[in-house]
Formats: sequence, C-alpha cells, structure tokens
Amino acid sequence: MADAIKFKISSTVAAYVRPGVSVEQKFAGLETASLLEPFDRVTLLFCLMKDVDAGVKGAAGRLFASLPEDVIRLYAGSSEAHPSLLDAIAKVHHARPAVVAMLLANKNLSAPAGEFLRGMAEAALASRMPDVDRGRGIESLSDESMDEPPDVPAEEFTEEFTEEFTEESAEESAEESAEESAEIDEDDGQFLSKYKIAMVMGISEKIKMALSGDKEWRSILIKDSNKLVSGSVIKNPRITDGEILTILKVGVQNDEIIRLICANKEWTKNYLIRKALIDCPKTPLANSLRYLATLNEKDIAGYAKSKNISSVLSTQAKRLILAKKR
Repeated sequence: MADAIKFKISSTVAAYVRPGVSVEQKFAGLETASLLEPFDRVTLLFCLMKDVDAGVKGAAGRLFASLPEDVIRLYAGSSEAHPSLLDAIAKVHHARPAVVAMLLANKNLSAPAGEFLRGMAEAALASRMPDVDRGRGIESLSDESMDEPPDVPAEEFTEEFTEEFTEESAEESAEESAEESAEIDEDDGQFLSKYKIAMVMGISEKIKMALSGDKEWRSILIKDSNKLVSGSVIKNPRITDGEILTILKVGVQNDEIIRLICANKEWTKNYLIRKALIDCPKTPLANSLRYLATLNEKDIAGYAKSKNISSVLSTQAKRLILAKKR
C-alpha cells in the first residue's frame, strides 16, 4: 500500500461536507446522492458517516450499506481509492464476493482489512464443510426467557413523566450515557474473531448468544438480519442504557427492536432515549407524541422548527410551546 494517499473530494462533495454546512444541506446531499457520479456518491456518504449529527450519520450509514454493487466495485477497483474508505467498504460489503475480489486486488487496501476479508472467506468456506463443529461451547449457555415485556398503558406513562425536565438534568443524563456507550473497537482481533464465529452459527445458537453474550456479541448480533436474533439482544439482561442509545442513534432496521424499547419503562425513563426514539422514524407516532410532551422547553422548541421529523410531531411541538406561553 502507498505510504501516503491524500483524501481528495470534488467540489460537488465539498458543497455538502465543508465546515459551516447546515444539517438541512447535508440531508439534501443524502437525498441527491444517487444522482452523483459513483466516485462522488461513495465519497459523500463516507464523509457524512463521520458527521457529528447523529441523524445525518445514521442516514448516511444506511445509504452506504445499500449502495449498488456496481457502484461499490467501481470505487473498490480504483487506484485513487483511499485506504480508509476501502476499509469501510470491507466492513460493510464483505458479503459480496465480487466486491471482495476487487478490494483484495487493490494495492491501497490496508493490511488489517485484507486479513479480515481473507479470514471471512476462510470462515465462509469452513461453514460449508460437513465436519466443522459449529456448535462448540454454545450448548453450555443458559436459556433466557423469551417472554416479551408488557405494553405500557398511556395513563401510566403520563403519570410517571409529567414532571418537567431541566436542561441540567438532560446534560447529566448525556454524560452518563456517554460513559456507558464506549464504542467497540471493530478492528480489535477479538471482535473480528467473534464476528467470524457469528458468520457460521445457526439461528438458535445466535439467539442464545444474543440473550447472554457480552457487549461485543451484542454489538455484532444487533445487526443480524433475522429479527429473532436482533430482538433477543434487546432482551439481554446485561444491556445498558448507553447501548440502547447507540442502537437508536445508529439507525434501527427492525421494528420489533423499537417496540421492545418502547415497552421497557426503565429505558423510557432515560431522557436521551426518549429523545432518540422521537428522532427515530420507526417509532410509532403515538409513542413519539407521548415522549415529546416530557421534554424540556428548549428541545420541544427545536422539534417545532425541525424538518427532519414527522409534520405531525413538529405541529404538536408548536402547540406545546404555545401552551407553555399562555
């Protein structure tokens, strides 16, 4: 790999990522990304995946994960591709053999990413071998209850959260959540080893691990395409408020996950989790409206002006602000 490769962006991409660009402009860039040239499209999404705004970051991540294979291959095969972006493609699109082939042939791919892709290929090959013991160690895990939490009655919720939250309490909650949600290092050898194991596990094995595994296992299995697996992560008794907040901010693809979070009274007591649920487009409108009424005046005012949420929510936020002024 070359010693130093400059990360170059075109003026088209720069218009959406340079300092001072508003969140609205960034979302506009995401909406028009599919109209850009492949190289600019991939670069724009990668840059916005690093954005400080959770909404922009999550939306960019989802679009990056759904990029068409022909677009990914064009970038992966380019001699001007940047190693960091190639690494991101390797993490997200490693299940596409044609993309993997292009990545491994690119001299700009980092050594760790190359080892990861080759390891994934070996694991996939091993999973097709009849003599591989894929269940070793899984049987010893204890079974956890699969019962779903009960729904929270609207009147009970209202009684519990009618008190007004101050900005200071919200900031304290933010600090606590930040401490709890320390990011998992996905480049760590132990994480990659668990990721490889997950690739060859059966559904029942994944569910058991989701229910009892540690933070690394939870961060891997929450992304599983099977709803029973990802939903079981939410039922893990060791999962923290910080992890729930991270799941919501990254972007939830599974409606069942949102339902389980909304049904858990302990989590919905957390100010930042309620706020993240309002931001999440998959949260049922009735729940979002209830959570909106429990926010402080500053945050409600922000939602009244926001264009990134449902018009019903922004209208209700305006009504709440007017009611407080009377």
